[in-house]
Order: sequence, then C-alpha cells, then structure tokens
Amino acid sequence: MFDPITMRLHVDPLIQSALEEDINSEDVSTNCVMPTSKQGQVDLIAKEDGILCGAQVFERVFTLLDPTMKVEWQAKDGDNIHDQQVLAQVKGDIRVLLSGERTALNYLQRMSGIATYTHQMAKLLEGTSIQLLDTRKTTPNMRIFEKYAVKVGGGHNHRYNLSDGVMLKDNHIDAAGGVSQAIQMARAYAPFVRKIEVEVENLGMVKEAVSAGADIIMLDNMDHDMMAQAISLIDGKAKIEISGNVTKANIDRIKDLSVDYISSGALTHSAPILDVSLKHLHAL
Repeated sequence: MFDPITMRLHVDPLIQSALEEDINSEDVSTNCVMPTSKQGQVDLIAKEDGILCGAQVFERVFTLLDPTMKVEWQAKDGDNIHDQQVLAQVKGDIRVLLSGERTALNYLQRMSGIATYTHQMAKLLEGTSIQLLDTRKTTPNMRIFEKYAVKVGGGHNHRYNLSDGVMLKDNHIDAAGGVSQAIQMARAYAPFVRKIEVEVENLGMVKEAVSAGADIIMLDNMDHDMMAQAISLIDGKAKIEISGNVTKANIDRIKDLSVDYISSGALTHSAPILDVSLKHLHAL
C-alpha cells in the first residue's frame, strides 16, 4: 500500500495527469447520455487468472474525480484472482463511473500484469536464495506503480532512480577509462554509505572489479560457462548479480548458479496486462 504522504506527493499528481490526458475539455460521450447526476453501480470483473495489484490506485482515480465515490473490494493486492471473479463494486455518480473507467482500468491491468509475471518468475526461483530484482526499464511516469507491482508479485526492487545508488555500466566505464578507474573515482566521490556496483562483460573485467573492491559485480550477458568462471573468480569477495535478457522463458537455465541476485527488465517492459473489466452498470 502507498502511505498517505506518498499518495499526496507522488501518486496523486500522476493520476491527475493521466485523467487530464483522457479528459481534455469534457467527456462528450458521457455528457450526451448522462446530462445530470444519477447514482449507479458497476462490477469489476477479472477476465483471466492472475495476481491482483493496484486496487488503491484504481480506487483513487474515482475519488479524485468525486470524493463521495465508493469501491467495495472483495479481493486485495497480492491475491490470486480467477477468470470471471467479481473483484469489487464501484458505486457513485454514473458520470464519474463512465469518465474514470478507462484510466482506472489501465492502471489496474498494467499493475496486475506486472505482479502476475513477476510472481511466475519468482516461482521459478523457489528453493534457491536468489532474489529477483527489477530494473529502471519502466514506462515513463509509471515507475512508482510498476516497481510497487513487482513487490506485490514477490520480486524485489533494484535502485529506484539515478540518485539511489552507484551503478557503473559500460558507458560509465568507458568514460572513466576502465573498470579500476571508474571504481576509484566512485569511491572518491560517493558517500561512504553507498555501495558500488559495476557491470562486467568478460573475465578480465571481473578480475579488475574484484581487485578494485567493487561491492556488487553484475555479470552482464554472459553465457553459463563464463558466469560459472566469474563466480569462481569473485570467490565471495563481492555480491553477484546476473543480468541481460532474463525472462520467464530462460531464467531456469541460470538458477543453479551461486549468485545473490537476478535482475530482469522483462518484469516491467515485457509483462502483458491482466485483463479486467467494468461490467453490469446499473442505476441505484
């Protein structure tokens, strides 16, 4: 759940912007058929199995339009939901039900899809001590929602943004003149409380990262044999993360490796939506 301060400072403005995108000057379709206020109710129904996520955001879309709107939930974030299950009833001004429908569903479908995909990937890592991490490969202005959905699905959040931690990727390393130089410069600049993570692509870079004292070494786009050799070279001197095109289809091939983390951009950039719908609208 988003706490009240986070809602007011970070979530509400994003939802407000999404509503403004969808309602420019007016909702002309709704105003045609519903010129005056009338109370009504509509059911929120799942159209497939998955993990529910985004209930608070879904509800907030309607209450931002009209604080008197009510959503009576029969499921909560993190629940396994099933095709044709009634998840909630939304009650209030029918004009608000119609005008907020698409924006509310967009959030709920996207967040539930990410939670579902993350849950499926996390299940494949059961029996290991590996943590499944997301990345910054998120939809612009959707990061707070998408990273929350990863957590609901059983994953963990990598750094939230560029201010969150030191991660030296290939272009940082090139800019600094090498792995050792980049780590030395980061040690000199970053506060002592910040861990330094470095991305490596070959065994030579692994050796440099270990020698320079990296806290976390990310093995990027290596094949299985090279990763196994890299893990042997690191030998417990740093935490180890695997990254690079990891998806639900191929994560099984690397879960036997002794690493701490597997990060996957697919959690947020490739998860399909979970189909949910508002149906059976009627006046009260």
